[in-house]
Amino acid sequence: MLYQQIASNKRKTYLVFAVFFAILGLIGWVIGTLWWNNAGLGIGMAVIVTLFYAIIMYFQSTSVVMQMNHAQKITSVDQAPELWHIVEDLALVAHVPQPDIYIVDDPSPNAFATGRDPQHAAVAVTRGLYQLMDREELEGVLGHEISHIRNYDIRVSTIAVALSSAIVYLSSLLSNMYRWGWLFGDRSDDRDDNKSNILQLVLWIVGLLFAILGPIIATIVQLAISRNREYLADAAGVELTRNPQGLISALRKLQTNTQPMQQVDESSAALYISDPLKKHAFAHLFDTHPPLEDRIARLQKM
Repeated sequence: MLYQQIASNKRKTYLVFAVFFAILGLIGWVIGTLWWNNAGLGIGMAVIVTLFYAIIMYFQSTSVVMQMNHAQKITSVDQAPELWHIVEDLALVAHVPQPDIYIVDDPSPNAFATGRDPQHAAVAVTRGLYQLMDREELEGVLGHEISHIRNYDIRVSTIAVALSSAIVYLSSLLSNMYRWGWLFGDRSDDRDDNKSNILQLVLWIVGLLFAILGPIIATIVQLAISRNREYLADAAGVELTRNPQGLISALRKLQTNTQPMQQVDESSAALYISDPLKKHAFAHLFDTHPPLEDRIARLQKM
């Protein structure tokens, strides 16, 4: 099961690329057609922006994500001995290289893993989680995160963060074009006479929707990566620790926490073990994680 999921996650990397590129290409097509009367130019611009984000995130994912979330690297065991030894032991059990360890100076308890593969991975915990959890609970949380590393979930998530950022950037660019549209003047005389007014109206409406809903679209596509990877990471984490009660207790503490993180980057929120933004009820339609109560219920059956 686990090895099949690892192979599946590697394939999902290409699927995520394809879906995101299709959306980004469509946004580029709208931009190019509306403002330059050249769809190819707009698509080319979108491809360049996307490649820039994807390459940077693929090869520099750890440093970029950690900077986005204001995380500080632990460089010696003396800085956080308990955390260091837990990560060291779990990595040994999981047969992966020991990931780099970071602490986010935030009182809200949370944790995440990132990187492009087990050889270039890192885990981060917030100061709040490190202080709130006992050793057993820390092992449960870190077992979950190291399972994400072993299962190659981190690669899929990292690429999704990069391409979501590209969608948000292009949507912002499109929004600014609408805002400053008066600067461009009336270009109707410059367009091909064969283009119908209906097509132009459709393009304007589609472009406006992308400008407004771009970030939501990016989140919805991230949902397609599948919430099942969280259930799998929970189960795999328990396999590493041999103690489901540790993770169950940790998830219960996370469930009672209502304090959002102070400086979390929204594009990387899906990386965390629980929602760092503490969204209102209606926003849970776009959660990238299954409800904590469902995860606890599954663990209790193990």
